[in-house]
Amino acid sequence: MKKIISMILALTMVVGVIFLASCGGTETTKKGESDPLLPAPAIEKFTVSDDFKIGVICLHDENSTYDNNFIKAIKEVQKALGLRDDQVIIKVNIDESNNCYDAAVDCVNKGCKIVFADSFGHESFIIQAAKDYPNVQFCHATGTSAATAGVPNFHNAFATVYQVRYLAGIAAGMKLNEMIKDGKIKEEEAIIGYVGAFTYAEVISGLTSFYLGAKSVCPSATMKVRFTGSWYDQAFEQEAANALITTEKCVLISQHADSLGAPTACELAGVPNVSYNGSTYSAGESTFLISSAINWAPYFAYIIKCVQDGTEIATNWTGNIETGSVVLSGVNLDVIADGTEKAIAEAIAKFKAGTLHVFDTKTFTVTVDVENGINASAVVDQDGHLVRYIADVDGDYVPDTNVVHDGYFDESGADFRSAPYFDITIDGVTFINVKF
Repeated sequence: MKKIISMILALTMVVGVIFLASCGGTETTKKGESDPLLPAPAIEKFTVSDDFKIGVICLHDENSTYDNNFIKAIKEVQKALGLRDDQVIIKVNIDESNNCYDAAVDCVNKGCKIVFADSFGHESFIIQAAKDYPNVQFCHATGTSAATAGVPNFHNAFATVYQVRYLAGIAAGMKLNEMIKDGKIKEEEAIIGYVGAFTYAEVISGLTSFYLGAKSVCPSATMKVRFTGSWYDQAFEQEAANALITTEKCVLISQHADSLGAPTACELAGVPNVSYNGSTYSAGESTFLISSAINWAPYFAYIIKCVQDGTEIATNWTGNIETGSVVLSGVNLDVIADGTEKAIAEAIAKFKAGTLHVFDTKTFTVTVDVENGINASAVVDQDGHLVRYIADVDGDYVPDTNVVHDGYFDESGADFRSAPYFDITIDGVTFINVKF
C-alpha cells in the first residue's frame, strides 16, 4: 500500500509540474539574456588592396575582457572587408615596455601600413615607433599625447563610454529600487561596490558616470570603490569584490577591470553584477544584469579606409552612440528589475537628442579640500555644484581649459581630447584604498 501511495504522490508531482508549465508557472519563467539594448551596427564594406596589412598590439589576450573586445572588433572588420589572415597581424600579451616598440617594428617589417596599440602604457613606445617609421600610421587607444607629440602619423582614439556606463548604471539603480521595494535592503543600504584598476581619469570618469546613472533612478544610492593596481588580475579583482560585499556591505557590484574576478565573486555570493567590455551572462546567470563596452570596429574600419583613400586620420577621434562606438549587451531578463529596458530606452533617446548630459552639474555635488589636494582645481557654488574646472585637455598633464559650460562638465568628445579627463571625486563616492 505504501508503494502505491508513493507512486500516486510522485505521479501527482509530475502532473503538477506539467500543469505549471502549461499555465506559465514558475518552472518555465527562465528567460535568459535579451537582445542587445544598444547593438553594434554592421560595418560598411569597401575595397581594400591586396597588399594592405594592419597590426594590432594587445596588452593581454582573449582571456582579458578588455583585450578580447579589440580582438573581436578587428576580426569583425576583417570578415566584413574580406581581409586574409595574413593581412591582420594580432600580437597579444605585449606589456607596457620596450616590448611594445619591438612588436610595432615587427609589424612594420611584416608590411603593416597601420599599427594599433590598445593600452594606455603603450603610448610612449608607439610614439617612438611613429617617429622612426614616418610612412606608417600609428594609432593608439586611451592615449593623451597625440595633440602635443608633434608626430603627424601618430593618433589617439577613444569613445564616449561614459554614456553607456550611465545607461548601465540605470539598470543598477532600478535593481536597487527593486531590492528596497521587496524589503531586502533599506534605502540607506543601497550601497554599490566598484572594482577599479587604477585612479586614472579613465577609471574615475567611468565609475562616476555609472554612479550618476544609478543615482538618477535611486537617489539614496552611494558607492564604495576598491582599486587593484592592475588592469588584469583575477585574484585581486575577486578579492576586492569579496571585500566590498562582506566588509563594506555593498549589495551590487560593477567594475573597471578586465577579468572575470568580480563577476565570479558576485555569482558565488548571489550579488547582482554589472560587467564591462562584454556580457558575462554565461559566467553569472543568476547575478549578471547588463554590460557596457566600447565597440572598436567603427574605428578600425575608419582608419583602414583613411589609409586606403589617402586621407588624414584624426589626431583625436572620439566615437559615440551615433557612430555605433558604444554598446550595451542584452539584459538578463531573469534578474533585472521591471521597467529597466524602458528606462534605458528613454535615456538613449535623450542622449541622441542632446538633452541628457552625463555630468550635468545639477545632479552631483563636490567637496573641495585644497589642503589635502582633493578636487583642488574645482570651483563650486554655495551648494557644492561645480561651476568651473580647469582640466588637462591637450595631454601634457598641465590643466589648461575650463570644461564646465552650459550647466555640465564637457567630458571627452568632439571639442577636446578623446581620452577622458574627468578626475573629480564627487560626493556619495568613497575610495576605500588607492593603489598605483
